[in-house]
Amino acid sequence: MNYILFDDAAWQDLRPLTYTRPVAEMRVGILTISEKWKHSVKGSISHLTQDYLQAKYPLVTSHTNMMINGGLCPSPRLCEAISSLKKGQALVTGELVLAAVVDAGDVSRINELARTLSPVEYKGEFLKIRFPWDIFKNNGAAIESDYELLTRGRVSQPLGETNRALGADRIFIEEGAVVQFATLNASTGPIYIGKDAEVMEGSIVRGPFALCDQSVLKMACKIYGPTTIGPGSKVGGEINNSVLWGNSNKAHDGFLGNSVLGEWCNLGADTNNSNLKNNYEEVKLWSYTSGRFVKTGLQFCGLVMGDHSKCGINTMFNTGTVVGVSANIFGDGFPRNFIPSFAWGGAAGFQVYTLPKAFEVARKVLDRQGLQLSPVDEAILTRVFEHDQQWRNF
Repeated sequence: MNYILFDDAAWQDLRPLTYTRPVAEMRVGILTISEKWKHSVKGSISHLTQDYLQAKYPLVTSHTNMMINGGLCPSPRLCEAISSLKKGQALVTGELVLAAVVDAGDVSRINELARTLSPVEYKGEFLKIRFPWDIFKNNGAAIESDYELLTRGRVSQPLGETNRALGADRIFIEEGAVVQFATLNASTGPIYIGKDAEVMEGSIVRGPFALCDQSVLKMACKIYGPTTIGPGSKVGGEINNSVLWGNSNKAHDGFLGNSVLGEWCNLGADTNNSNLKNNYEEVKLWSYTSGRFVKTGLQFCGLVMGDHSKCGINTMFNTGTVVGVSANIFGDGFPRNFIPSFAWGGAAGFQVYTLPKAFEVARKVLDRQGLQLSPVDEAILTRVFEHDQQWRNF
């Protein structure tokens, strides 16, 4: 079977995180959603996403295609229901299309055709990411699920004698990982340490927690789960219920809570974010879809930051702050709660962060990892720059 993970209306609501990727390339738990599906089904997987992203995430069609909602995380019961679908059928929950089987000619029109397909009602539970805060809100359940998926039938590398552990049977250490003089508490959820990752001396970790491949917890780091540190990242200080997608750094002291950071982000030393309002009221977050701040239903909600954005030392982010793609924030005081893509400045004011300057920095950042900023990546960032022009009223 040919599997295609498709974007629905949630792609709009998940901006700025989805500005640079399909919904299924978001990380929640240990794995990205697309990686979860690769472990759960047999067959090739591609994406149906926004036109300007399709060059980086090419669509592959076949005579018969299993379309799966890109925000949907797999489970055994859900996979069973999806696999039983026949051509022309759609697995639905109310108005929400979870999956459908269609011909090649109908792939690109899945969101239009969904209501004309023969519906099969799904009554089981499922996890779907719809809004940015769904990522950290559901990260604990996602870590639990991914932990079972990745470690079932396998044996962990031994935890060294210099460490202290509670619930050691729920700690899994991949090959090449280094953990020394750390305190690990897996009684509240599993702890996964990826390949060639490192937990430095004095770090204290309370699960659920995932430190993905080649990432580092720096000395005396304090982690409250559910937290995920994506591949190639470095973190220090205090982190609570947050998700860093990969190749992003919070390498020094400071607090990050109830937050999501995209890729290639960097928080300067002693950066702090508020995740609780002084009056304990519900937090509102900027919505690109409605063009205003919307209710999250949450009392705890911190920072949402798009790819390639950075901030200087001692930056203070207020409760419920959204930062777009490739923004650069610095200076004293609290910057505004919504910072559009390609903004340069802080509480004292902003100016446009021009594309040539942004590309120059991105090239240097990727070069440190032996990577290059491709023409395709430049084209994606250019589209984001153009789209967010409407919000840069500096």
